[in-house]
Amino acid sequence: MVSTIELTKRQEQILQIVKDNGPITGEQIADQLNLTRATLRPDLAILTMAGYLDARPRVGYFYTGKSGTQLLTENLQKIYVKEYQSIPVVINENVSVYDAICTMFLEDVGTLFVVDQSSQLVGVLSRKDLLRASIGKQELSTIPVHIIMTRMPNITMCERDDLLIDVAKKLIEKQIDALPIVKQSDKGYEVIGRITKTNITKAFVALGEE
Repeated sequence: MVSTIELTKRQEQILQIVKDNGPITGEQIADQLNLTRATLRPDLAILTMAGYLDARPRVGYFYTGKSGTQLLTENLQKIYVKEYQSIPVVINENVSVYDAICTMFLEDVGTLFVVDQSSQLVGVLSRKDLLRASIGKQELSTIPVHIIMTRMPNITMCERDDLLIDVAKKLIEKQIDALPIVKQSDKGYEVIGRITKTNITKAFVALGEE
């Protein structure tokens, strides 16, 4: 995955030559710059891998006409959930609200996924859910989480092979912090991972650094 990159002066010269004269061979580009083909090879490889140039055997180099923003967009559409997923924090539906709060703080997460005795997803608990339950004089150690959780079928989920950009849109649309990554089974949905705003931020940072 490659995003916009800081081009060197020579790489910018190469781009301009290809824009003006493409298709053009590596040898012809080297001649115009008074350099050897071997000297240019790393620059041509970078520009081709980054998507600025396209190369065809026995024909030469073409300018793709794509801006840095277009290249970034294309690469965003190639990132899958499985590349940035993290381990889910799962609790049983009969766990108390008090224990759920402790788990959330100990695991340092903002969302807990609730499963039944068959380890199938039945609910989701957010910080807001737990905060709402904590207001008042209720005895939190006696209230099971299935009383306050968001239940199926009102849970937004995703799968490992979903595009990360699509999951990001769901997080924004639903105004939530995390989605369970599920695998469908005969009994329901098994939680196999999670994707969070932090995971998505890491993906964007990785794009910017490469």
